[in-house]
Amino acid sequence: MMKKLALAAALIGSLSIGPVFAGTMSEGEVTKIDPRRNRVTVKHGPLENLEMPAMTMVFEVADPAMMDRLSVGRSISFTADRVKGKLTITEVE
Repeated sequence: MMKKLALAAALIGSLSIGPVFAGTMSEGEVTKIDPRRNRVTVKHGPLENLEMPAMTMVFEVADPAMMDRLSVGRSISFTADRVKGKLTITEVE
């Protein structure tokens, strides 16, 4: 019985269960930076994971250290999601 439980635990532990919809990278251009409020304005293409069309909008930035890599006019690949009800950039390349 113990061998069966150990085998079952090993099999369950080996399963990779990821998010149903992984964050999708989107393309955009930084048009404004507000470091005091930890916000950035981005003119972007469609945000598929948020079902939003292309537009220009303000995002929170999840990690303030990301702000150091941003500059007005820079093209970026980024992932945005809703974090605590706010549209937030969670990853930027």
